Amino acid sequence: MTIKITLHKSILATSIALLVLSGNAFAKSGDKHKMHQLYQDNCASCHGSDHGGYLAPALNSDTLKGRSPTALRTLIMTGSFETLMPPFFGRLSDSDIRDMVKHLQATPKLNNPPWTIKDMKASLKVYVKDESKLPTKPTFKIDSMDDIIGVAARGKYGRGQGSEAVFINSKTHTIIAKVPTVTAAHIIDFDPANERWAYVKTDTAEIYKVDLYTMQAVRSIKTGWNGPGMGISRDGKYIMAGSFVPHNAVILDAETLEPLKIFELEGIDPDGKKVSSDSGMIIGTPYADIFAIALENAGQVWIVDLKDGFPVTKIKNVGRHLHDAFLTHKGKKLMVASYDDSTVIAIDLEKRAIIKKLKAGCVPHVGGGAAVKVDGRTLGFGTNFGTCEKTVVSVWDLDNMKLVKQIPVSGGTESPTAHANAPYVAVDIITKDRRARTIQLIDKKSLEVVKTLDVGGHAYFPEYSADGKFLYISAGYAGDEVIVYDSISLKKTANIQMESPAGIFSRGRVKYMTRGLSPDEME
Repeated sequence: MTIKITLHKSILATSIALLVLSGNAFAKSGDKHKMHQLYQDNCASCHGSDHGGYLAPALNSDTLKGRSPTALRTLIMTGSFETLMPPFFGRLSDSDIRDMVKHLQATPKLNNPPWTIKDMKASLKVYVKDESKLPTKPTFKIDSMDDIIGVAARGKYGRGQGSEAVFINSKTHTIIAKVPTVTAAHIIDFDPANERWAYVKTDTAEIYKVDLYTMQAVRSIKTGWNGPGMGISRDGKYIMAGSFVPHNAVILDAETLEPLKIFELEGIDPDGKKVSSDSGMIIGTPYADIFAIALENAGQVWIVDLKDGFPVTKIKNVGRHLHDAFLTHKGKKLMVASYDDSTVIAIDLEKRAIIKKLKAGCVPHVGGGAAVKVDGRTLGFGTNFGTCEKTVVSVWDLDNMKLVKQIPVSGGTESPTAHANAPYVAVDIITKDRRARTIQLIDKKSLEVVKTLDVGGHAYFPEYSADGKFLYISAGYAGDEVIVYDSISLKKTANIQMESPAGIFSRGRVKYMTRGLSPDEME
């Protein structure tokens, strides 16, 4: 039976208050304020609170310079097909849409609007005052907590209305519970040291601490305006969260969500320019009590030691436009994607130095990582967004850091996944045409595409269950189901209904560290 968690009134009140606050933070008078508020309520979660872009392109006076107001008005009215953008005809009045076009074409990108520790503390909400009184075991039937899979269901139009973190039993393919998140959920991560806790981060940078035994949010805090970066330390004591807006990151006490220290993300980029930077990936590691964070625009990776003062070691000149990353070799090696250099950079977290820069295709994206052991070699797989003619999946030997092969695939790709007990590495095709319905499967041994699954809707974010027996796939940003396949026969096993499913996250990741490596293969 599905547990439907009713949204606590204080969560809803907090969210409404924060929407008002987000308007007041940049408030002007009259129509400008009205248009700003409409933008924050309807556009900011995708296009950025600072008009600088996020999941969707930047909308400001520079990026829209010379664009036809009529064309922009039409786009707002009809929405953007095969993206998260809904039609606003009927949702906004015609005069508001016309005024919004004028507002966007007249508004510059906002200059890094602040969100301070004081703001964070004011946003902290407690829904369960005494966590010691919570049940000491799950209130539902499940063989192992590792069987839980979390799905970021983005809600109506994929924008956040009705958004939830949906938790599934991957043995029975049934929904355990739906935990509301108010704005669109983006990341779900699990405490490596305590099976009862999960953390959900939204597009608007709220973090919810979720008790998996009772499937309810016990606390929440807003850590910025937007940005998906989040990691949990190996002992479960700390969370690090990063923002696109503002350009900072914060370490939180994972138990209370109290903010402990803010880091201003700035530095000299590989071209010698001092820049303020978005937060890219943030990752904890089973190797040590540290966090690694990528400064997207500054081209640096910082290693933060989890001890008094949280000292930082800065690894510079890593690459241009850093984003996501994955771990290998028991968490001692970090593989970071550099979009603009078409490379993936291997970093030694023990020596805190770059090992090697590897060829990685056009605009590489490694997602949550995929690595496998084949014939004594540790192979890593990296996808790319395919913004040039050649679309490939890169394969590297992670033991000696050499490119093994670039496998041709049918389009741009985003999120690779693998499992020690499954024969295939799965990649999602994100090219915006019929190919986006498909998942391509690469045989681990031959390193060739051997099968293409037509999921029937936009196919994103594949993820294996913890035991590797099933492959879960989101059927589109604007779709309404997660589809499950048998990982060996590739026969469709189940359809799980939800609204706009996106990222899929197995709790088994905390043991496997990188998808595809079993615990005894992480050497």
